[in-house]
Amino acid sequence: MSKYFFNPVVGIDVSQGFHVVSILNLTGNLFNKTFKIPNSLDGFSYLLSQIEKVERECNMKTGIFMESTGVYHLSLFHFLKKHNLEVNLINPLITNSNKNKDIRKVKNDKKDSLSIARLAKFDEIKFSDYFDLDMFNLKSLCREYYKQVDMRSAYKHKLSADMHILFPNYNKVFVDITCGTSAAILKKYSSPSAFLAAPSEEVINLIKSIAKKGLNWATNIYNKLHQVASEAIIIGIPSYAVEFKVALNLNFIETLNLGISKILSKIKEVVNSDSFPKNITNCVKYIDSIPGIDFFSAVTIVAEIGDYRRFIKPKQLVAFLGLDPSVNESGKFKGNENSMSKRGSSAARRALYSAALTSIRRKRNGELFNPVLYKYFNENLANKKPKVALGAIMHKLVNYIFAALRDQKEYELRSPHLHNQMFLYNQERQSA
Repeated sequence: MSKYFFNPVVGIDVSQGFHVVSILNLTGNLFNKTFKIPNSLDGFSYLLSQIEKVERECNMKTGIFMESTGVYHLSLFHFLKKHNLEVNLINPLITNSNKNKDIRKVKNDKKDSLSIARLAKFDEIKFSDYFDLDMFNLKSLCREYYKQVDMRSAYKHKLSADMHILFPNYNKVFVDITCGTSAAILKKYSSPSAFLAAPSEEVINLIKSIAKKGLNWATNIYNKLHQVASEAIIIGIPSYAVEFKVALNLNFIETLNLGISKILSKIKEVVNSDSFPKNITNCVKYIDSIPGIDFFSAVTIVAEIGDYRRFIKPKQLVAFLGLDPSVNESGKFKGNENSMSKRGSSAARRALYSAALTSIRRKRNGELFNPVLYKYFNENLANKKPKVALGAIMHKLVNYIFAALRDQKEYELRSPHLHNQMFLYNQERQSA
């Protein structure tokens, strides 16, 4: 039975310009006709007056429900929260599955709002009333960082394709054709012919001043570029359109690099400021202490998780992040090729994936980032595919994160044998 079975319930179908509202009374019937409100202060105030009206007549608090749809629900959710109302968010996956139960294929805003209200009143579903402005700010910055990085990757791919046409084999000289030295050369000498026409001393000095690796290194790079440019004159296509695109994409990448750098600086400034909540800063510190997880990944994971106290067991956090396996069973059939559900935060999974890759690698001095996870990964490779074994590492990292947040202390690297000994010792002390 739903928690709000004996309460009036408000269902709101959210959209960009307006919201449609259905209010159910104590018996589950419509309190008044379904109505539409604009996404404005007047509309929000009118909704507030209707909620106050039903609460007066029923002499009970209402439960307010809406879908977590992109960003369009945030202003209304925040407004109602500020007025101390019980506002809850429902995952759209839940409401979508409920909408498909009718035989007739009818979908409109009025029906959707009514469906949300009935679902919340009569069915026992999972919902969330969590909203923290500081976490929201962090999450917005982290997600914007990933958007900017993805945009930069797209422009890098475009640049690489154009260089293959204009300047074949250029990538053999510079693995990263957007590095400072490469970008400076391409900006000044936009084609193979322009590069060959330039005095060698001028180009070598440019390479030397940007890379700062000495004259011999700069001369070696120049010789390689000269050979590639000589071949490109013959096998490349001298297209002014491609030259223009190369210059344009370089400018875009440079702008995105600047934006990404500013986002990272802003995140560090926010987390380390005295006005920022210390409990969130401490959570970042605890997760950052896990080998393989850097500062930005720690911030991303903390922001996406939100209040860690909502999770009682590590499995709940695993499911929240979409790392739990999907299940495919029917009768005697049991699927054995099930992938991750991936129904949680994609940004958190991205940070965990990066951390998992780092955890099974070595540092430049040959040391392992995390010897325990490295050994665990190689043991899994004996009977699992690499991606599956990497998924197991991500699962382990979530267990570490849960323990660090639960105990509010930094991570301690322990072998499984030592960990079991400590566990048994603590069990004996508790039973004594």
